[in-house]
Amino acid sequence: MYCLVIGYGNTLRSDDGVGQIVAEKIANFHLPEVRSLYLHQLTPELAADIAEVELVIFVDACLASIAPDVRVNPLKPLSSMNIGSHTSDPRILLNLSHILYNHCPKAWWVTIPGENFELGNKISSLARRGMTQALKQIDSLIEKGKVY
Repeated sequence: MYCLVIGYGNTLRSDDGVGQIVAEKIANFHLPEVRSLYLHQLTPELAADIAEVELVIFVDACLASIAPDVRVNPLKPLSSMNIGSHTSDPRILLNLSHILYNHCPKAWWVTIPGENFELGNKISSLARRGMTQALKQIDSLIEKGKVY
């Protein structure tokens, strides 16, 4: 497997679920060499899946007041190992993959702005636009990564 896309967030908190929705859409594209997981939260067990790929892309929501546009940032492992039953920082998972499996793939963090994090499943128009942009960005990351 070449690439792993991990979308995470709470689908019961409206825009917070956009990471999962994007990852599910990617899974439905049936791209060769691309596996997609859509999860409520990041857990340490994901380090094993991460260690099996050359590229991992994390997808999550963020507050529009912090980042009003879709952001695509490269990730490096975080040396802190404060791991509980779940973790919200993908950099900890990268470090765990490196420590346990001696492999840390190239990694990106795609964040999609949201404005509605209330209970429910209504995705805001801002988050919907962000999902469209994020899908294009992720497709580009996957294609560019195959060239190298």
